[in-house]
Amino acid sequence: MNKDNFDIAICGAGPVGMALAALLARSSLSPARIVLIDAKTLAQASVDARAIALSHGSRQILEEIGAWPIESTAIHQIHVSRRGRFGRSLIDRSQHNLPALGYVTRYGELVKALGAVCMRAGVTVLRPARVLSSCEGADGLVLKIDSSGPRELRAAIVVQAEGGLFSDQQNKTRHRDYQQTAIVAQVRTSAPIAHRAYERFTDEGPLALLPLGADYALVWCVRPETARALVALDDAAFLAQLGTAFGTRLGRFTQASQRASYALGLNADAGRTQRSVAIGNAAQTLHPVAGQGLNLGLRDAAVLARLLAQSATPDRLRQFTQLRQQDRDMTLRLTDTLARIFANTMPLQAVLGLSLGLIDMVDPARYLLAELMMYGRR
Repeated sequence: MNKDNFDIAICGAGPVGMALAALLARSSLSPARIVLIDAKTLAQASVDARAIALSHGSRQILEEIGAWPIESTAIHQIHVSRRGRFGRSLIDRSQHNLPALGYVTRYGELVKALGAVCMRAGVTVLRPARVLSSCEGADGLVLKIDSSGPRELRAAIVVQAEGGLFSDQQNKTRHRDYQQTAIVAQVRTSAPIAHRAYERFTDEGPLALLPLGADYALVWCVRPETARALVALDDAAFLAQLGTAFGTRLGRFTQASQRASYALGLNADAGRTQRSVAIGNAAQTLHPVAGQGLNLGLRDAAVLARLLAQSATPDRLRQFTQLRQQDRDMTLRLTDTLARIFANTMPLQAVLGLSLGLIDMVDPARYLLAELMMYGRR
């Protein structure tokens, strides 16, 4: 069986895995000694039309590796409010001297740009390929993969950027079922406000509208039974229910694409082995409130690349875990707290409304909220 040797193997060639490979390729590591492994071809991933939100800090990371600009819609303002109750906050780019607070793009556009960067850099790419097993020794890991036939790879360090290859070797530190389902779709309104995103808190969960060209990407979090009923409605009835939940700030909802739904939960895995580490979705999957999942993963990639560029050793993985703990914990607490509010009683939701009102009146609090959403801590 053919066996190749690499310094770093990255399992998962989504945005986080490819960003890590591109960042490493700019360092002292030889790009050919970095291998990306993914079950999908780049062509398959590139047609994924899901909308994703990128923070200003994520744009900076993408600019650093030459994966920006991409086709996207800039967010100039973020309006945060409680439906039918006191409390709102408006975050504006002008308060922070930035061209935009964030950007909305499609998953396929981002992976196309990152795939081109990795190709130009000379990173070794194996796709389609599936990792069948791993065996860790004192000086590295051996991965058995299926890529047009059985093959083995040896790497000094393995990074799991998607899925859970090492879940049997790590302990789940946090898990929560929020008893909420997210409905996602693309919708159109009669009176859109250009470049303004909305995070609207309803009695059942947050409702986000992200500007995407002339339309909005919708992420509507509700109880599972409500989600089943909403998905079963025809377009006219669905749009009417959406208008009732969101209000009339954007006029009427006039069109909706095909709707999809998925259950929401928190999974946070801070574990690692001596020579492997998890980042991005492999390390944490978050509730979509505040839209921080991908952005947290890109910050993981930026810090890990900086450390592995110095040496691909277990010591660097230990440093990575320590350096990323504050940002991960803060982001997890923020999203988890907001998500749990909607699984509890109305008095807690009233506290949320009051908090939004106070945030808008106290500049330092509003700036802190904006900084966390735009940059995180890395």
